[in-house]
Amino acid sequence: MASYNMTAQTKPPAIVAIGAGRMGRGIAVAYAVRGQSVVIVDFKPRSAEQFQALQNDIDQELNTTLQQLADLGMFSADQAAQHRARISVVSLDQAAQALAGARIIYEGVPETLDAKRDALGRICQAAPADAIIASTTSTMLASDLAAMVTHPERFMNAHWLNPAYIIPLVEISAHDATSAEALDALKNSLKAIGKVPVQCGCSPGFIVPRLQTLIMNEAARMVEEGVATAEEIDLATRYGLGFRFASIGVLEFIDYGGNDILYHASRYLADNLDPTRYTAPDIVQRYMHEGKIGLRSASGFLSYEGVDLNAYRRDVLARTLGMLRHFGLDQSIPSTTVKETGNEN
Repeated sequence: MASYNMTAQTKPPAIVAIGAGRMGRGIAVAYAVRGQSVVIVDFKPRSAEQFQALQNDIDQELNTTLQQLADLGMFSADQAAQHRARISVVSLDQAAQALAGARIIYEGVPETLDAKRDALGRICQAAPADAIIASTTSTMLASDLAAMVTHPERFMNAHWLNPAYIIPLVEISAHDATSAEALDALKNSLKAIGKVPVQCGCSPGFIVPRLQTLIMNEAARMVEEGVATAEEIDLATRYGLGFRFASIGVLEFIDYGGNDILYHASRYLADNLDPTRYTAPDIVQRYMHEGKIGLRSASGFLSYEGVDLNAYRRDVLARTLGMLRHFGLDQSIPSTTVKETGNEN
């Protein structure tokens, strides 16, 4: 197990993950495979024997994960050990030393206010005043947590999606006092390791959880209502819904087909299923009445003024075809259906 030897290093790693659970380990791998050192800080008080057991568990998981990623071609097999060597784990009694040189700190303790208050308070006592602190919470508002942080201008939420070392997206939610400099620094750090940071407002649920919660509940509801089996719904999700939205954004898709289609589909589903679930929001109805229906009007949720529409449509087609190839479904279309005998009758 590669533990973090404070005396053997002249400078602690600049990236620190607080919490030795799934998220802390995932973030560590995400940075390590991109060549950056990370220290995972176990923020729970444990005996020496308990911490050794934790270290063994982390070591086994990281080795297995890195080996699997190598087997799947993310990097060569001989690089797995190099990546593993960049990840260190320290116990609570070494937390202050590890935090002393931190540049970016990801807080990933359990989702309770007491746990967050305790962790953020101790982080602020040990870390430099200009170190960026980002909570990985998936439920709490940045504005609520910022009150627990000294120099709150350096604080924000950074919601990673599991597995953190694979999913590109990281949702960043700032609060009113978050500085532009801190936001830029965190975004640049994420971009440097191949992530796609997306900033959203300080509201419950971020972006992806709000969307996927609706989808998952509706999928469960369809099973309950006998609309289709779980297997059929999952096939429809992978080869229709997920396939489509892996190549085109949701709002881009509305514009591409036309906001009028969404408007009328929503009315039909609201009338025939449930108005509380399917009535279109005011913005859809307003855009419909204003004639902002997307590509056909050069204006919708996005603007298409001056856009070469033929080139744009070709780009969307190329993105979608790329997904078809990914699924191995791009079988060559026969150039003719005429029989070899030449008889066309």
